Amino acid sequence: MTPLTSTDTWTRDLSAVLTGRLLVAGDDGFEQASTPWNLAVRQPVAAVVEVADADDVAATVRHAAAAGLAVAAQSTGHGASGDVAGTVLLRTGRMDGVRVDPLRRTAQVGAGASWGAVQAAAAPHGLTTLLGSAPGVGAVGYTLGGGLGWFSRLHGLAADHVRSFDAVDPAGERVTVTAVTDPDLFWALRGGGGDLAVVCSMEIDLEPVPAFAGGRLAWPAERAAELLAVFREVTAAARPELSVWLSRIEAPGAPAVVVVHVAHVGDAAEARDLLRPFAAVPGVLGPGVDAAIGAVDLAAGGDITADPTAPAAGRSRAELLRGIDDQAVERLFTSPVAPLLMLQLRHLGGALAGPTADAGALGAIAEPYLLYAFGLAFEPALAAAVGQRLERLPAELAGTATLRKPATFLAPGESAAAAYGDAALARLRDLKRTRDPRATIRGAYRLLG
Repeated sequence: MTPLTSTDTWTRDLSAVLTGRLLVAGDDGFEQASTPWNLAVRQPVAAVVEVADADDVAATVRHAAAAGLAVAAQSTGHGASGDVAGTVLLRTGRMDGVRVDPLRRTAQVGAGASWGAVQAAAAPHGLTTLLGSAPGVGAVGYTLGGGLGWFSRLHGLAADHVRSFDAVDPAGERVTVTAVTDPDLFWALRGGGGDLAVVCSMEIDLEPVPAFAGGRLAWPAERAAELLAVFREVTAAARPELSVWLSRIEAPGAPAVVVVHVAHVGDAAEARDLLRPFAAVPGVLGPGVDAAIGAVDLAAGGDITADPTAPAAGRSRAELLRGIDDQAVERLFTSPVAPLLMLQLRHLGGALAGPTADAGALGAIAEPYLLYAFGLAFEPALAAAVGQRLERLPAELAGTATLRKPATFLAPGESAAAAYGDAALARLRDLKRTRDPRATIRGAYRLLG
C-alpha cells in the first residue's frame, strides 16, 4: 500500500474524531509507538493510534474497514509476532483502568492494564488474578491467548475466569460479549486470541488466597542431573497448590546455574516441607530451602522469577512435553545451552488437565510439562545462532514433545494450528470466515492464512 501521511484524507478524517492520537511515519513518537516490548520484532505498520477509550477503538476500526485496512491491538507488545505489515496499530496503554469489587470477587480490567496493576489492586483484599510470572505483561492480551501462570495448576487458565468482554467487532460496533449475548464469540475470545474482535476491557473472577509462599533456589549447573531427578520426584506427587519451575540459565560472563522457582498457595512451612527433597542436593548457592522459601506478598509475585521488565531483543520457543525422559530432556539440561540464555521446565497438570464444560477455545492441556527456551537476539549473528538452536529443539525432543503449545507461547512465524485441537481450530476458523470475512481484525497470530 502507499504509505499514509498526515495530510491524507483518511488520516485527517480519523484524527478529527479521536480523543487519542494518530501517528504515521515521520511523526514524532511514531517509531517508539510502533515498537513492541520484544525489540527483535519489527512492526512495519501503516499508522499507530494511541486510543484513549472504546469510542476511539470503534472509530478506528470503522475508518480502517472503510479504507480496506486491518487493525491490530497491543498494550505492551509482549506477544508481538511482527505480522502487522500495513495495518493500523491500536496502542491501548491509556485504557489501563482497573476496578476491583471485593464482595463479588471480580475485577474490571482495561485493555491497557498490566497484570502487575491488576494484582496490586486485588492483593489488599486477599484476592489474586491468574497472572503469569511477569507483572509487566498486558492482562487482556495474556488472557486472550489462554493465560498460563503460577495459579493455573490450582485454578486453570486465566481465560476460563472471564465473565464478560467489552469489545469492538470488525464492523466497528461496540459489543458486550458473554456466554448469553454471544456464546460463540465468548468461547473464542477465551483462549482463541485477538483475531476476531478488539477487546476494550474484561470482567474477570478473582480467587481468594489465604496464604502465599514461594522463592527461588540456585545451584551450579553441575548439579543439573540431580536437580532434574528431584524435580521429577517432587512434581510427580505435587498437590495443585504447588507450582515448581526448573531453569538452566547461562548468562553472558557468568557461571551456568540451575534455578528452582516455587509458588505455593499455602503457608511457607507447608512449602518448605514439600520442597524438602531439594535440600538433599548439595552445593546450593546462597540460602537453602528454609531461608529462601518464605511468605510472598500477593502483589510481589513477579519477584519469584524476577523476569526482566525493560524491553529487550530475544527469540523463544515452547513445547509441551508428555513427560521428562531419561534421554532428551536430561541431555538438554545437563549440556550447555549456549547460544541460548535459558531452558525452563514448567510443571503443569492439576486443573489445567481437566477444564470444565464451559471452557474456552484452548481447552484442556493434558501434557504435564512445558519446556520454554529463550535466547537474546540483540545483534544479527547472535539472533541467527539462537534461531538455529531453537529450530533443532523439536527434533531433539522427538517422542517427548507433542508439538503443541499454549497460544500465548506461539513465537513469531508459528501457526495457530500448533495451539489448538482440530475441532477447536476448525470452529475458530469458521467464526473468522463468518464474522470477519475481510480480515479487518488482526491478532498476534492469524486464524486463517
